[in-house]
Amino acid sequence: MGADDALLVVIKVMNKLKKEGVVLDYAIYGDMAVMKYTELVFTTGLDIIVSFEQSPLINLTPIYDEFKKLGYQRKVQHIIVEDFPVEFMVADELELEAIENANIVSVGGIKTKILKPEYLIALSVKAGRTKDRMKIDLLLSQVTIDVTKLKDVLVRYSLESNFDGIYKWPER
Repeated sequence: MGADDALLVVIKVMNKLKKEGVVLDYAIYGDMAVMKYTELVFTTGLDIIVSFEQSPLINLTPIYDEFKKLGYQRKVQHIIVEDFPVEFMVADELELEAIENANIVSVGGIKTKILKPEYLIALSVKAGRTKDRMKIDLLLSQVTIDVTKLKDVLVRYSLESNFDGIYKWPER
């Protein structure tokens, strides 16, 4: 059992929760999403961004409870699925837009969403950690980026100066 098994379990559970209205939508992001577009070969976990209907109090308890029913345990901020850590994050404004514009892909015959490279770059610029810079480098060097879309997202979320200070804009 490994990442592929964990990914299928998570997609099935998240699709069920979406169908039941527990979550509005979700998408895969982080290392696993970068791996979809690049030759990144290492990941330490699966990251899922989740959106909910607008509510004054949003928490991840219903998601954790669903996985607990299936026998998976919570360890700090992760659910351990098939020995693989899965982290759920509540979407902010940028992430909501990213989910809305995500690519729909099939994993093991099951449809799910994965963030587009332009949003993966924007979220990595926002996070600004060393590992995020590495993801940006991989995406810029291995993926055809929609530069117009990336610039638009970075400008609207006040991230352009963070990007400009470190990276050269890809050629169109």
